This record gives sequence, C-alpha cells and structure tokens, in this order.
Amino acid sequence: MKQALRAAMLALALPAGALAEPYQAAGDPALNLDYKQVTVAEGLEHPWSIAWLPDGTALVTERPGRLRAIRNGRLDPKPIAGTPPVLVAPERGLVYQAGLFEVSPHPRFAENRLLYMTYAHGTAENNRLRLARATFDGEKLGELQVLFESSHGKTDFQHYGGKILWMPDGTMLLSVGDGGNPPVAIDGALSRLQAQKLDSHIGKVLRLRDDGTAPPDNPFVGRAGARPEIYTAGHRHVQGLARHPDGRVFATEHGPLGGDELNQIRAGSNYGWPNVTWGRDYAGGTQIGTGQRSGDGFVDPMLVWYPSVIGASGLAVYSGDRFPAWRGSILAGGLATQDVRRTVLGANGEVTQHESLRIGQRVRDVRQGPDGMVYVLTDEIHGRVFRLEPAK
Repeated sequence: MKQALRAAMLALALPAGALAEPYQAAGDPALNLDYKQVTVAEGLEHPWSIAWLPDGTALVTERPGRLRAIRNGRLDPKPIAGTPPVLVAPERGLVYQAGLFEVSPHPRFAENRLLYMTYAHGTAENNRLRLARATFDGEKLGELQVLFESSHGKTDFQHYGGKILWMPDGTMLLSVGDGGNPPVAIDGALSRLQAQKLDSHIGKVLRLRDDGTAPPDNPFVGRAGARPEIYTAGHRHVQGLARHPDGRVFATEHGPLGGDELNQIRAGSNYGWPNVTWGRDYAGGTQIGTGQRSGDGFVDPMLVWYPSVIGASGLAVYSGDRFPAWRGSILAGGLATQDVRRTVLGANGEVTQHESLRIGQRVRDVRQGPDGMVYVLTDEIHGRVFRLEPAK
C-alpha cells in the first residue's frame, strides 16, 4: 500500500469528549491476489443481495423487483412469484437505487418458512423504505405482510438503506438512509437533516422484533418525541451490516465525496451525519454541516476511506476455514473501486491491515456462503454472482 497512516485531522483540533481519531486509508492499498473468481450465475439485472436457505438454495434479489433462486449451482430461469410491487428508479448514469433491496430468511426459517424483504415504495414525489415478510414454499411467496415503513416520505430515488442484520436475540437491525443529496427534501428542508432528529427514522439504524415492532429495551423507548425503533442515529447511507463472532456489529457508511466510513454500531450512539463528516458534497465539493470531522457527542469512524472513496456497499466478517488467514477480517464492497477491501482490526480496534481484492466490476454485496467461500454480487445491467476460492 502506498500509504496507510493515522489521520492528522488536518490541523483541526479534536473537541473535548471526541473519541480517538479514526484510521485513514489513503492511497492505493496493497493487492491481494491469493484467490480466484468462479462464476456462479450471470445475466442478473443489478443483483443487490444474496442469502442462503438451510437446504443450500441461494436467493438473489434483482433491483427491478425480481427474486431469483440458485439451486445446485444453477440459476433458475424463472423468477420466484409473489414479490411485492416495488418503486424502481430509472437508470441515470451510475445512480441505480430505488427497487428491491435485501432478502433475508428468518433465523428459524426451517420452522416458519418466513422470508424478509426491503424495498422502495411510493412515487417519485413521495417514497420511502418498506420491510415486508412472506412465506416461501420453495417455488413462490405467499401471505405477504408489510411490517414496517419509514416515517417520512421523500422526493427522488436515493439513499434508502434497507440492510438487514439478525441479532442473537432474534431481533433485527435495519438501516434507513438519509433520503438523498441536495435538493432532496422532507418537510421543506434537506432530507439529510432528519438524521439528527429522533422523531424520524431517516438516517438511522433501527432495531425491530421479527413482527416489525420495537423491542421494549431499545435505547430511546420512553423518551418523549423519539421513535422507539431507533437504535443509532446520525447515518448517511448504511449499505453494509455485519456481526463479528465476538459480538461486535460493524457498518459501512456510503459517504459523500471523500467520506466513506467503517463504523462499530453501539446502541444509543450518534455517528454525526450531517453535522460532522470527512466528506464534501458531490456538487461542487461544497462544505457539509460544520465542516468539522469530529465533535462532542458523536462517535468517530474506525476507518475513513479518504481522500479516495471506495463507494462503500455490502459487508461481511469472515469466519470460515477456506481462507484461514482471513478469519476475523472485515470484507467491504467497493462500488467505485470495483473491489473488496479486506481490513484487519487489532485488539483495541485499530486497523492493522488494509488491502484490495480486485473484482473489476461494481461490487454491490459481499457475503460468506455456507461453504466458507466469499460470494460477491456485481451491480451491473448484466450483473453476476461469483465466489472467491483459494488460488491453490
């Protein structure tokens, strides 16, 4: 790697109470070439998420609203029937956002046959994130129920979030994006400002029971004016959620220009967006919020990809045995860099290694499969699913 160093904060004084300064990954990371790509499925239209059922079937979402099955290593040509109607954004450059996002089996799927899905719902002028569940009999979905939708409708087709992570107690974490870049608005003000408001789901990570309701032990339950579903606040666009075997929860934050982050998610914490950020607005590189990178009451990221963003997307923590040297590594997808970033954290949470696994296409999702391999989805009009296997 050309350079990986502790950030100097560019002469900005850390406010009292701010956490230790984040690690800054600058320049081009070292390349890891100790793997090979093996194609699993091709010809998928913007595949977004992959999940496995107990029988080994892999389910893949396509952004236009289709749910596909890969059985015995082959893509079923017929989409699974019964998916909810979704709002799909027109393709504009590289902005492919509204549509069908996550698919996630219930932790007790073998007993209840429940699948959970997140997707965009509404119109171009008034849309929001929805969470639904349905039964799956192996061929089609049934008994579809909308369990949750975000509190505020917004304009345009940006920043929905929609990532799901099941917790050991049977609850789920659900990310909700900040709504989009200026001039996207909610209630006459920039939608991103909702990320600091506890009466809004926008720009948050939520914690829900499997029926979509708020657990009674959530950090803001009983607080006047606060939504009981909120788990953490101050997020721009969480596009990856993963749990380490030791219990830590990590999130990749798709930031503005120069502001992609890796964060550790802790109940009740505020991650600062849009008041503090390393990034600037895409339009003209203008300052966001206070222009500061850290502040009182805000949790600093563990890692900042700066000044070159990776376009942070899916996230996994590797725990398999096919790549022994990768155990415990955080694998973060890069849309802009068309790679997977492997990050190793030390005992105190410091970054000790950071390298690139080159893919060559926009990486939308990264997951560990039940076979211990790493699976990657590419966000292309003719996207594909492939796995990384040891080179030897």
